[in-house]
Amino acid sequence: MQANDDLQSRWWKLEEKLIERFGRKPDMETILFLIGIQEFGDIKAKFSKEQKQDLMHIATCSLLAQSGFYELEGVDEEGWPHFRQLKALPVMNLHEQENFLKDHILLYFDQQEF
Repeated sequence: MQANDDLQSRWWKLEEKLIERFGRKPDMETILFLIGIQEFGDIKAKFSKEQKQDLMHIATCSLLAQSGFYELEGVDEEGWPHFRQLKALPVMNLHEQENFLKDHILLYFDQQEF
């Protein structure tokens, strides 16, 4: 219970910082999109729906690479990173998956200049 409370309070602090920075509270998809743009490194005015999904995938792989689940395999000719899965993700229910991802997002932002 204590670990969940700590995770939640750390998450709320991150949300406060993001609200200060962007003027509104982002949902999980928006946070993944922002991380994807950061990792991709190319900020365009517009991304297609497919590119937005790709950016969220890049974010998820980048986040889970912190724990050794994925590694960067390389970058294609258009600059898009590609990842290789190194080990299977643990079996989790939806709530556990969300907390697992939140924990990795918090770790990511702890390592970034924000």
